[in-house]
Amino acid sequence: MSTQIPMFGGALPVWADVLIGVLLIISGLLSFTGALGLVRIREFFTRLHPLALGSTLALWCVAAALVLCFSFTYQTLVLRAWLVVVFMAITVPVTVVLLARAALFRRRAAGEDGLPPTFAGPVRRVSSAPPVEDEGQGD
Repeated sequence: MSTQIPMFGGALPVWADVLIGVLLIISGLLSFTGALGLVRIREFFTRLHPLALGSTLALWCVAAALVLCFSFTYQTLVLRAWLVVVFMAITVPVTVVLLARAALFRRRAAGEDGLPPTFAGPVRRVSSAPPVEDEGQGD
């Protein structure tokens, strides 16, 4: 007995098609919202927030649509799409934190004011000018 994989046309119920379409539209809107936040927000640290949230939530919606689509197509529960979600759920926040830390390090090295202190305390500024010697002090 051979098993045939059903083709992609007309095998899904109408309600499943509608639900998959809604999930994909929500995913597109979330991605657009993240991209809009990337364009409109000027400050780097606040720019990371909508992009990371929008892309992560959009990914969850796409994965749910894939699970529904392939589960109905193959008539069994297909959870392989969740592997991508798990991988992205781990890597996206780590990447955002590393980008934020690199930007904070660069701003501290440039000597900008108003940055949060390090764990070691306030950052001392390094002056590029040579130290001035006191010539009038007596021996």
